[in-house]
Amino acid sequence: MSAPSAYETRALVQIRRWKSPSHPMWKRALAAIGKPFDLAGNLVMKIPGLGFVIEKATAGLVSLLADGASWSVRTTAIFEEFRGKGHPVQAHGDVHSLDLEAVDTSIGYLAAKYKGLAAAEGGVTGVLGFAGIAVDIPALVAMNLRAIAEYATYCGSDVTKQEERLFLMNVLGLASSANSAAKGAAMAQLTKLAKEVAQKRTWKELERNAFVVVIKKIAQAMGVRLTKAKLAQLVPAVGAGVGAGYNSYYTAQVCDAAYHLYRERFLAMKYGPDIIDGDSGPPEGGTSVEVEADAQS
Repeated sequence: MSAPSAYETRALVQIRRWKSPSHPMWKRALAAIGKPFDLAGNLVMKIPGLGFVIEKATAGLVSLLADGASWSVRTTAIFEEFRGKGHPVQAHGDVHSLDLEAVDTSIGYLAAKYKGLAAAEGGVTGVLGFAGIAVDIPALVAMNLRAIAEYATYCGSDVTKQEERLFLMNVLGLASSANSAAKGAAMAQLTKLAKEVAQKRTWKELERNAFVVVIKKIAQAMGVRLTKAKLAQLVPAVGAGVGAGYNSYYTAQVCDAAYHLYRERFLAMKYGPDIIDGDSGPPEGGTSVEVEADAQS
């Protein structure tokens, strides 16, 4: 097996730095950005019955939309794009024969596209107040699920497979985590799953029966997080600004996670699972979805 190229070696260093940021100010900055959305959402969630209804509806919706995202990604067009640049890609596995630099070149400004779309959609629905939330949340979730699926496809992952849908949902769950403990647990779960898929474990070995339960738990935790944030749009006169601002912020988080994690997956499929950094399990107290649920209560 050949060794990673100089470009791929630099990418591994970047990915590991992203997974374990060394600057506490960076974490505090991200927390400060999200805090106003959580505070405003908490106030509205206290209205008797309102938060419960929206939370349950959102959780079910997230789970449903995960199916659609797997099928909406433009796989054929992405393969044609690779071929147009001189890379003989006919199937997902062919991508792993390329250098990561070629993959990154094709990914290009994918994040900028989705951040722009999310901000525009949030601005429009934000002016509608409560009625806009019913449209905004499914649109935002669907858009970000599709963004993750597109990153996955560029990196050679087939998102129509069950194990890939599970990884996709965990990426979305990571980006939706409310605090560092939940993010750490979600990252550990993603690292474990990435290694198992790179080892070419069969779906039965990945506990197919647990798939539905895990998806529902992730969706429920996300439902709480997104509901709290989007309820801030009910504040008079700032709905459009909150809608556009949060959508862009949230989509940036999702795209950043997908970019790093699927590039790591690409390298793991190409060079073996040992290239993935980190073997730590979830923080004391349970799995990623359990920690997330505790954090929301």
